[in-house]
Amino acid sequence: MSQKSKFLGTLIVLFIFPSCIFLSGCIYERDTQETYNTSLEATEYEGKQLTPISEQRNNAIEGTQYIDQDTYELQVYGMVNSSLDLSYEQLVNYPSTTRFTRLDCVEGWGFDAIWTGVPLSLIFEEAQVSDNATNVIFYCADGYSTSLELDYIVENDIMLAYKLNNVTLPPERGFPVQLVAEGKYGYKWAKWITAIELTDEPYEGYWERVGYSNNAEVGGPAFE
Repeated sequence: MSQKSKFLGTLIVLFIFPSCIFLSGCIYERDTQETYNTSLEATEYEGKQLTPISEQRNNAIEGTQYIDQDTYELQVYGMVNSSLDLSYEQLVNYPSTTRFTRLDCVEGWGFDAIWTGVPLSLIFEEAQVSDNATNVIFYCADGYSTSLELDYIVENDIMLAYKLNNVTLPPERGFPVQLVAEGKYGYKWAKWITAIELTDEPYEGYWERVGYSNNAEVGGPAFE
């Protein structure tokens, strides 16, 4: 094989391989810097084994986002009677819930963990969501977005988690808060959430706009 052919072959591999990973919807990323106290991390919950945070795969479109806890605000607006600007301290002072939940990616991998956070229903109650609202849009610090039906969120008591396996959510997992979208594929589990909009219009997020299912139910079709 000539040197020119070898060079062209290398270029093809370098271009195609990252593109396939990117289009899959679950970019694998592992932060090598320890950002939490591993001695405090839970390893099991009610007899169930938990996946260590260090072994949990990650999906992100712009890499890990680092958000200042002291200046962070979560905006809640749209079809509400009272818009909110919630600080991190306010979020962690809501009544909390903890539960074991599995995250499944459309690629076929997943992990088991316990999540602690605030039920979105409490935030929506404070914001006084309009009776006509049907969808909830989540906007993130890295430009990512996705949406879920309001009925799904309320009926499943969906939470915004600020702890994972009993430790404060590390930056690579979405600090300050990650959406725990139980029963939905991983691209619905928005991280680094900075704003929540209530609407009566359908919305397609980052991956949904390129063909991924807006329903995203685990076990269902990945594409529409």
